Amino acid sequence: MAKLKLKKHHINRDWCKGCSICVELCPKNVLELDDQEKVSALRTQDCICCRLCELRCPDLAIEIETLNLGKKIGI
Repeated sequence: MAKLKLKKHHINRDWCKGCSICVELCPKNVLELDDQEKVSALRTQDCICCRLCELRCPDLAIEIETLNLGKKIGI
């Protein structure tokens, strides 16, 4: 499997209801709720591209865009 590098967090602020599920699940504390109770990616350099935020967001408000680094190791 190729190593992933973060390209961008796409956060649809209109869809985010501020439930903070993504904030609580992020193993690197990349995400926080802002003063409007919407999620923001504040420490993107710490993101390990695990996609827990994207996979667990009940409103589908987060998408992680990545770059593949190196060769894929496949079957």
